[in-house]
Amino acid sequence: MTVRPATPDDRAALDAFYDREWGGPYVVGHGVRYDLRTLPTLVVDGPDGLAGVLTYHLDGDEFEVVSINGLGRQGAGTALLRAATETARELGSRRLWLVTTNDNLDALRFYQRRGMRMVKVNRGAVDESRRVKPQIPEIGAYGIPLHDEIELEIPLT
Repeated sequence: MTVRPATPDDRAALDAFYDREWGGPYVVGHGVRYDLRTLPTLVVDGPDGLAGVLTYHLDGDEFEVVSINGLGRQGAGTALLRAATETARELGSRRLWLVTTNDNLDALRFYQRRGMRMVKVNRGAVDESRRVKPQIPEIGAYGIPLHDEIELEIPLT
């Protein structure tokens, strides 16, 4: 599975993806509103278009994965996370990190199986993010009330 940087030719497919998967191009994490269209993006191509998308944000030596979605294509999420880790190392980042929500049990399993460790629980962070993006639901996956963010990381140094 090949991961590549997104190009201008991917714009329409990425816009459709953001609408379908995130309800538009904006996501909120740890109190920050991101416009996914402005972030560096890695993609995996599939037989019918995009099979996976990862966006990231650099802040000094911190490499934050802002969004990742393998679109159900087996191996796409793993390939994206592996490519992001390699990119972060090449850029001299000291760690790769991300946040997910307390209800996202599937993501927690995925990230931990790929070497990420939980480093912090940000209690009430989703409640705060809901003020910026009111579309964030009150109840998440598996009927779990959606309140907190869990920060995971891979140290790179």
